[in-house]
Amino acid sequence: MSPTETLPIERVLQESRNASFTLATLSSEQKNQALLTLADLVEQQADALLTANAQDLQEQKDLLAPSLYQRLKLDAAKLAQLSQGIRDVARLDDPAGRILQRTLLDDGLELVRETVPLGVIGVIFESRPDVFPQIIALTLKSGNAVVLKGGKEAHHSNKAFYELAQSLCQQCPWIPDGWVSLLSSREDVKEMLNYPQYVDLVIPRGSNELVQSIMASTHIPVMGHADGVCHAYVHASADLAQAVAIALDAKTQYPAACNALETLLVDAAVADAFLPLFGNAAGSAGVSLRGCPEVCRVLPNVAPATDADWRTEYGNLTLSIKVVPSLEAAMAHINHFGSHHTDAILAQDPQALEQFLNTVDSACVFANASTRFADGFRFGFGAEVGISTAKTHARGPVGLDGLVIYKYKLRGAGHTVQPYVGNNPKPFLHQSLPLR
Repeated sequence: MSPTETLPIERVLQESRNASFTLATLSSEQKNQALLTLADLVEQQADALLTANAQDLQEQKDLLAPSLYQRLKLDAAKLAQLSQGIRDVARLDDPAGRILQRTLLDDGLELVRETVPLGVIGVIFESRPDVFPQIIALTLKSGNAVVLKGGKEAHHSNKAFYELAQSLCQQCPWIPDGWVSLLSSREDVKEMLNYPQYVDLVIPRGSNELVQSIMASTHIPVMGHADGVCHAYVHASADLAQAVAIALDAKTQYPAACNALETLLVDAAVADAFLPLFGNAAGSAGVSLRGCPEVCRVLPNVAPATDADWRTEYGNLTLSIKVVPSLEAAMAHINHFGSHHTDAILAQDPQALEQFLNTVDSACVFANASTRFADGFRFGFGAEVGISTAKTHARGPVGLDGLVIYKYKLRGAGHTVQPYVGNNPKPFLHQSLPLR
């Protein structure tokens, strides 16, 4: 049973807060040993995890959209990747306890800015049970307690992962009880959002509706993204064959992902040459196209796009295409209609590449690469707790560095403020010291 089936939410959150104090004091060696043990448990409990997931799949058959059903499914390969991802997190540098700045204020009075865990993180996610072990690995490595609520469609899978996390406490007794909590219902989430004194950050992973609802319902800081309206722009200097391959990968490799391509912009200078090539490739891949009038002129079988298409995250094999007159027009379209998630330029002109990379206002901006690379695992973070389009604290795929903040430690030797104030104040040294 998850704790919220037996305890009031406030009590669960209090225990999470208490656990966070202990987690913040663990050594890197203790955290890494626990992570390696967690990876072993995923491998040892693979059959039980797949059995639980099979129960979810059976219950949700024909009830979920194909894209959501695809996200729900676990298999042996996914579990092996999850286990490897946890081991990769163990090999990463500890984000907590890093000295960011040392300043000698005066003789014997030293100020240090040091990274520390956030504390308690609430994560609400939908459909994907593989998110559970990724998140607990990152929060454990960074020294945070975590409160999770997965979608009801993955109830059995999430419960199996939660029980696995509890087993970790038995094998690694330095990990405190309450370090992971699993909420049972939407009502639990609503109640959790009323306790900013216990929860330091909420990360919603799911639909636009979910994210907007969370943001409107709490005073707790929320980190995440509402939409994944990702673009690729085919510049006049693009290698057209390469551009077709990249755009097709960005759309079809995993169309349900938030970093999948949703709108393709094509420079008017190459539209007549590029569009037939891409149209043939997209048709063979089962992609349904919607286009502006220029696109429909070149590809008469394409459905006309509406204004709503330029803001739509399809999450399936549907793609909108628009012909634009210039690089400037493409960047303006992206900055206006995009969700500031991930956008790419396909070009050979170095100046155009740099202008796009510097001007497009998105968390991830790529040159000649698929938008599907916007991922914590692919970035070398081991995993991610989510992707943020915010401009405070963390942006883009959020790994370990996004789960710590800093505090100031001042070490003195009986110092008082009085000598530094008044008519003849003692001056501060404010001398920068080497990091150690």
